Amino acid sequence: MTSFIPHTADERHAMLASMGIPSVASLFDMVPVSLREQFDLKTLPATGKSELELQQHLTEASQQNGAASLQSFLGGGAYARFIPPAVNHIASRSEFYTAYTPYQPEISQGTLQMIYEFQTMVSELTGMEVTNASVYDGATAASESAFMAVRATRRKVLYMAQTINPHYQKVLQTYADAMGDIELFMFDPYTAFEPQVKHEPKQIAGILVQQPDYLGAISALTPYRQFCQAAGALFIVSVDPVTLGVMEPPRAFGADIVCGDIQQFGNSLNFGGPYGGFISTTEKLMRQLPGRVVGRTVDKDGLTAYTLTLQTREQHIRRAKATSNICTNQSLNILKAAIYMSLVGPQGLKQLATLSAQRAHYLAAQLTQLPGVSMRTESPFLYEFALTLPVNAAQLLQIMERRGILAGIDVGKYWPNEANTLLVAVTEMNSDESIERYIQAFRDALGSLGLTSIQTEQPAPRTVMLATGT
Repeated sequence: MTSFIPHTADERHAMLASMGIPSVASLFDMVPVSLREQFDLKTLPATGKSELELQQHLTEASQQNGAASLQSFLGGGAYARFIPPAVNHIASRSEFYTAYTPYQPEISQGTLQMIYEFQTMVSELTGMEVTNASVYDGATAASESAFMAVRATRRKVLYMAQTINPHYQKVLQTYADAMGDIELFMFDPYTAFEPQVKHEPKQIAGILVQQPDYLGAISALTPYRQFCQAAGALFIVSVDPVTLGVMEPPRAFGADIVCGDIQQFGNSLNFGGPYGGFISTTEKLMRQLPGRVVGRTVDKDGLTAYTLTLQTREQHIRRAKATSNICTNQSLNILKAAIYMSLVGPQGLKQLATLSAQRAHYLAAQLTQLPGVSMRTESPFLYEFALTLPVNAAQLLQIMERRGILAGIDVGKYWPNEANTLLVAVTEMNSDESIERYIQAFRDALGSLGLTSIQTEQPAPRTVMLATGT
C-alpha cells in the first residue's frame, strides 16, 4: 500500500513558511487537545487487507465515537431532522447524473429542471418573485444578500442585528474587510432601532436581521421595513425555512431580500457541511443575484426546455466584474432539498414545525420551573429557545453529556457576557421519552451543582406565534 501526496517536502515547507507557521499540525492548534487524535490513521493495517476486513476495522474504530449515540438538542443553524429514505433514493437516479453545474444546458435538462423546481418552491415559501440556486450555506447567503444591497444602492454602510448567527456575522465581517470600504455596524434588536442609527439614513445600504434570531426569538419586522422604505435602503431577512411552514413569509412584511440555509430540507448534519444557501428577492433586484438562475422555455420543436438565464459571461470568466466570487452551486444539496419539499409538501411542513414547536414549548415550560432557570427573552419562539441558567452553561453541558445528552449550545462561546445562556433546539427527532430524560437529567445536573429546590408555581402558558411582523 503506497501513499500519493501531490506536493513535495520542499513545496510543503515553502507553503508553511509563507503562512508563518512551523508545521501542518499548527493549523489545528485551535482544536482542543481532548478532541484530537482519537483515531490515528496510522493504526490502519500496514499490510494489504480485503475490503471486508478493512470495513470491519473501520467500523470498530468508529464505535469509539460516543457522540453518535447521544440525544441531541443542538441547533444554532444546524438541526437533526428526519430524512425520508426516498430523498437519497431519488437523488441517486440517473436523471441527475449530469454535470454538477450546468454549463452545457442541452445535456443537463435533469439538473436544470431540478434547479427550476427548487427555485419555484423556495419562492413560494418566502413570498418573493425569484430565487437563486444557490450559494454555499446560510452564512454566505446572508453575506451575499448584504452585498447585493451595497451594489443596488451604491451605498457603503450596512446595519446588522447583534442576534444574527455568530458564524454568519464572522463571514459577513470577512466580506466587509475584503471590500475595504464597507462600514458594518451592529445594533440591538431588542431595543428601538432608530436611536441606535449613527449615520444619515441615506447613507445606509441595508438592514440585516434574522427571523427567528440566533436565540430563537421572533420579533416584529415592521419598524425595519418602515425605516428602509423611508431611507431608500434594502431590508434583508435571514430565515429558517422550516418556520415558514407556519409563519407568514418575510415578503408580507416588506422584505426586499430573503436568505437562508436549506440543511434541514433533506440534508444530514454532515459534521457541519456541505449545506446550501438560497437568496430570494424581487424582480427589480434579480440581476444582482449570485449563483444560478434557471428559466423555463421551449425548444425549436415547441417542447419544454430549461436553460440558465440572467447569467453574464463575467460571472464565470471576468471575475473582477462578477456579481459574486461564488461561481458554483450546491447541486446535490439543493436536489435533496427539492425532493424533500416535494415529498413533505405545505401541509407536512406545517405539521413538522408545529410538532417541533409543541415539544419545545413543553420542554421550556418544564425547565423554567427549576430553580434559577428563566427564559433569556420574553419574545415568542417556535422550536428553539434560550435559557438563562443559575450556573455556567458550559458546566451544565458537561454534566448533561455524561448523561448521554447534548443539551444545547453554550452561547458564551460566542458572546462572553452570556456565559449562563443555553440555547436549546427541539425537533421531531426528540421523542417525548427523550424530552422527559432531558428534564430529569437537567434537574439532576442542577442538583449536583448545589441547586436542589424546585419551584412549585406553574409557568404561564406561552403562545406559539405563527405569524408576526406587525
